[in-house]
Amino acid sequence: MNSPIEISTDKNQLDIDYIHNFLANSYWAKDIPKKTVEKSIENSFCFGIYKAEKQVGFARVVTDFISFGYLADVFVDESQRGAGLGKQLVQSIVAHDKLKDLKRWHLLTDDAQSLYKKFGFVNPEKPLNHMEKRKKIKY
Repeated sequence: MNSPIEISTDKNQLDIDYIHNFLANSYWAKDIPKKTVEKSIENSFCFGIYKAEKQVGFARVVTDFISFGYLADVFVDESQRGAGLGKQLVQSIVAHDKLKDLKRWHLLTDDAQSLYKKFGFVNPEKPLNHMEKRKKIKY
């Protein structure tokens, strides 16, 4: 029997060591310091996904809760992939009462475009209007 899934925005439930370990080994945040992860969580609206009270996934949204949200650090534990947990997590995020009326969402991904397309994410309509300022950081 599968354990029920819980998705929560309670930061007190987050397993910071687990999140840091995953991110520090990810392609997008390789070797990220724990203090950086802690600060990013402190300053974001976070979602933990839990199975049998054990954290098995995470995501965070950097947002003003009305006009813009940047979806970041979305992951499901490798041992739990293929069961639709990523879809449940993203669905919970975009439908959340505090986020459902955002005017614009943004995210970056190298490998999960098909997941996000299911929730209405598309390539920018006017990509030449999008700009960025990037600081090269090597952790």
